[in-house]
Amino acid sequence: MVPPRTVKLDIISDFLCPWCYVGHVELERALTMARAANLPATFEMQYHPFCLNPSLKCDEAVEKDEYFKNKLGAERWEAKKKLMDARAATDGIKFTFGGVIRQTTLAHRLLLKAWRVGGMKLQIPLLKELFRAFFEEEKDIGDIETLATYADVVGVLSKEEAVTFLESKELEAEVLKMCADAAKKGITGVPFVVIDGKWAVSGGQSADVYFKIFEKLSKHETCISAPQPMPATAKVA
Repeated sequence: MVPPRTVKLDIISDFLCPWCYVGHVELERALTMARAANLPATFEMQYHPFCLNPSLKCDEAVEKDEYFKNKLGAERWEAKKKLMDARAATDGIKFTFGGVIRQTTLAHRLLLKAWRVGGMKLQIPLLKELFRAFFEEEKDIGDIETLATYADVVGVLSKEEAVTFLESKELEAEVLKMCADAAKKGITGVPFVVIDGKWAVSGGQSADVYFKIFEKLSKHETCISAPQPMPATAKVA
């Protein structure tokens, strides 16, 4: 009998990236498939910050649709929206690009706090709430009050504690260092998943791709061919 093993998944991601949202849903689907197949493995997920666009400011919000239009050009942006909508539909995601966008340092700090407080049991629910809020509900996840509300809903901190935390500088240096470290390692696009510290999977891969990797790892197979990066990877602006 093959003894169960723990597979560590380190996901480098940014809330600005729609493919990161898609990638998370696909990864969770793969974990559901692994459980249904009774793979002899347990999985630990941890999300790490990435700064997709360093030029954005924390204290200055810009219109989301205008931001992407200016960054990519109107025609290219419309084509990308159609591509994302088609892919997201299979994952039950309904993208909307109203609302505002700004630097995601505050959200990353709160996500790291969630990990420090309760590991993946708190971090993953918070991540899902913030992705949904930003991409489906047009919420400003750079706003302290908004972030504090989600921290309270998930159980990371009370709303009052979260406001105090976000108004401080706690974990800011750690988040900025983690973003810098990712860049130093040559990571230029997200999502970027590191499996057991050995194998890297880039782009918004499908659940089937992840499941095949998990299947090999659960059988203690060490020769894994990581898939080539897909176009569904957001690059540093």
